[in-house]
Amino acid sequence: MQKNNLKHYLHLHFLVFIAGFTAILGEAISLGSIALVWHRMLIAFVLTFLFLIFRKYDFKINIRDFFNFSLAGIIIALHWITFFEAIEQSNISITLAMFSTGAFFASLLEPIFFKRKIKPVEIILGCVVICGVFIILKANINSFVGVFLGIVSALLASLFSVFNGKLVQNNNPFLISFYEFLSGVVFILLYLIFSDNLSDLAISSFFSYDYLYVFILGSICTAYAFIASIYILKFLSPYTLVLTYNLEPVYGILLAIFIFPDTEKMEFSFYIGTLIIISTIIINSILKIKNNKKTSS
Repeated sequence: MQKNNLKHYLHLHFLVFIAGFTAILGEAISLGSIALVWHRMLIAFVLTFLFLIFRKYDFKINIRDFFNFSLAGIIIALHWITFFEAIEQSNISITLAMFSTGAFFASLLEPIFFKRKIKPVEIILGCVVICGVFIILKANINSFVGVFLGIVSALLASLFSVFNGKLVQNNNPFLISFYEFLSGVVFILLYLIFSDNLSDLAISSFFSYDYLYVFILGSICTAYAFIASIYILKFLSPYTLVLTYNLEPVYGILLAIFIFPDTEKMEFSFYIGTLIIISTIIINSILKIKNNKKTSS
């Protein structure tokens, strides 16, 4: 039993590692952020479609669900676009540090979606997160655009998580993802058509490593990671999942320093600010899960 738990826990950390590696691929791929996200969602859509066919799922949904799934798909597309653009405008470390503020935004959005009051501790922890962001921004004022886009990306990710959390209560998560990926592909394609930028989707050279990197991003880092994270909930608690995924920025920043040492070594104050943010988010996750346990009991 312990061996099985260890196996699933290591699998979970591998998924978190994959999530952190997403930023590395975003830096390595030469495509613009919009084209990159379109290719990512297209590959994930195709693979999810094949998975649903293999599992013999019914694709039928009502109009209301289609609208909600499509809206969620557009939100996650915008999140990924701003995320990769933040890397372009600053670097991986700054983007991931800002991305870690997402849990703070989620604590503000959840009361709106689930109709509960904001707790004083959430406001206090939110202020601490803001202090961490201020420390990072002060040390990297030249990367203001990247910091801003990173925060917007975190906000969109939180909006997606909370909205998606409501959707999965009454719908199959795999089917939701299928329509989310589809709507993201269509949304970006329509934008590029009407803005006369369809040529942006082209990868410059047939022999470019971009083909390999984009496929890894869409398959392993998106389709596989999502399906595996749902599967692993059969063996590990949501508590473990939430806490472990808070390590995503840590894995990503360490990978970035190792792979791109020339651009990813930051001032000491950056790591202080990042430590404040991540520690606060972990504390918030622990308090939230403990509170949920008390409420359910």
